[in-house]
Amino acid sequence: MTTLPTLTHPGKLPGTLSLGLIRGSAELKQFFRIREQVIFTFAFPSLLMILLGSMLNTSMPGMSITTGQVLAAGMIGSGIVSTSFNSIGINLSSDRELGALKRLRGTPMPAASYFIGKIILVGFTSIAQVVLMSIVGTLLFDLDLPTDPMKLLTALWVFLLGITSCTLLGIALSSVTKSVSGAVAVTNLIYIALQFISGVFVTPITNLPKVMVTIASFFPVKWICQGFRSVFLPAEAATQEMAGTWELPMVALVLTAWCVAGLLLAKLTFRWSNEGK
Repeated sequence: MTTLPTLTHPGKLPGTLSLGLIRGSAELKQFFRIREQVIFTFAFPSLLMILLGSMLNTSMPGMSITTGQVLAAGMIGSGIVSTSFNSIGINLSSDRELGALKRLRGTPMPAASYFIGKIILVGFTSIAQVVLMSIVGTLLFDLDLPTDPMKLLTALWVFLLGITSCTLLGIALSSVTKSVSGAVAVTNLIYIALQFISGVFVTPITNLPKVMVTIASFFPVKWICQGFRSVFLPAEAATQEMAGTWELPMVALVLTAWCVAGLLLAKLTFRWSNEGK
């Protein structure tokens, strides 16, 4: 006869945060068990950086930097969009389609713990992505790692605002698609299109038609990449931005606005199941 385990502290149940940390550990274990997902998540942005950077790596007239360095710095920013917006949109769609979200709603575990687990997953993979792409950029394109305290602080707040806004938007988008395959198609379409019009693949961004950059300015990707370029590139590189400066106050304003908008959209659109869709 099987006996139930006894509680160490009778009557005391784990809190929301404790359950969230446990859920986060489970999310990470599940993520790393799917090798294809791990390889695609980390290798795809780095592979693009290597291929495009190698083809477009030329000296910029009158400057001490190359187009490869500009591209690499921007792609470090776009890499965290992949690990937050794309991953969370596809991941939540999968949980919804498999019925995991519906079953979760009927358990004692608070929904907040579930989302804490997702935040841990996004945070860990995003940090790993930045580290990996920074190493690739340093080794292949002579990208200088930031050592100035102000640049490190800028990297921190751009990173936090970037993954927060993109994660919330990924949650909102996951409720729009009907299936995992639909989520994969929609998130990648949006991600790749925004990379092109945000000047990630075209360096400098001033080579793009102004109307494209104007459209891109309404979305987080341009500002995340611009923020990371300010961290990894020298001050002279700011002249290659559309405004001729890094516009860090505008970067903070736009990303904060998207954090608020993303939270509202996520709350308004989130669904526990596909029933009635």
